[in-house]
Amino acid sequence: MNGRVEILRSRNRLEATFKRISEIESPELQADFAKYLCILVSGYLEKSISQCTLIYANRSGTPQLERFIEKSTRRFTNANSEKILSLLGSFDPQWRSQLEVFLVDEKKDAVDSVVDLRNNIAHGKSPGITFHRIQNYFEDVIKVVDRIGEICGIV
Repeated sequence: MNGRVEILRSRNRLEATFKRISEIESPELQADFAKYLCILVSGYLEKSISQCTLIYANRSGTPQLERFIEKSTRRFTNANSEKILSLLGSFDPQWRSQLEVFLVDEKKDAVDSVVDLRNNIAHGKSPGITFHRIQNYFEDVIKVVDRIGEICGIV
């Protein structure tokens, strides 16, 4: 399957999930679902970045390079801003610079917060995340994924 299509399908499924949860009238239930959404948004970020780099390798290199990138990014987890910058910088220092300029303020905060919240949830902590906050984070994560796609030349 085309990696770009896979990224869009994941985004569309996640947007549909947000829509269903937004229709729940109970703020308590929405807060419970916000934790679930946080995990999904984090996974979307990680998988999308892996897909972007894999698409780049597929278009630019040999089958060996593509296989290497696939294995290297298969377990790309805890994708905070520094880890993302480091990954892109390993492809090209200019890619890191381009993303550093973009990944500031609320976009950086969204990426780092989603990863931190996901880790807290996974370790049994009860982070204070609201539906509206994770929805805002998701909107910023989409922008970050789109920018990474542009940098990798897959848009």
